[in-house]
Amino acid sequence: MPHFIIHCSKSILTSKSPDDFMQQVYNEADSTGLFAKGDIKVRISPFEHYNIGNSKEDFIHIFANIMEGRTVDQKKDLSKRIISNLKSEFPDVPIISINISDF
Repeated sequence: MPHFIIHCSKSILTSKSPDDFMQQVYNEADSTGLFAKGDIKVRISPFEHYNIGNSKEDFIHIFANIMEGRTVDQKKDLSKRIISNLKSEFPDVPIISINISDF
């Protein structure tokens, strides 16, 4: 039942297709073994209009909503896997972050 909602600047999608981008997040979530394959849901919402510190720097932020019951260490591992993967795929994006919340 986990939901991964990707918010990003629209320009990021010129270097990687939305489907490939979402698949990366799916694969990293799946690699943790915390979720059943059919339960992982990933959506993307690109933004054309945004203001980050009065700039237009590219950004990626993921809101992860998962069922309670995972430990702090499991959530930390999930976060690190996703962020590390995205940093290697998008080295020029200065802001890459994730927020994991329990249902």
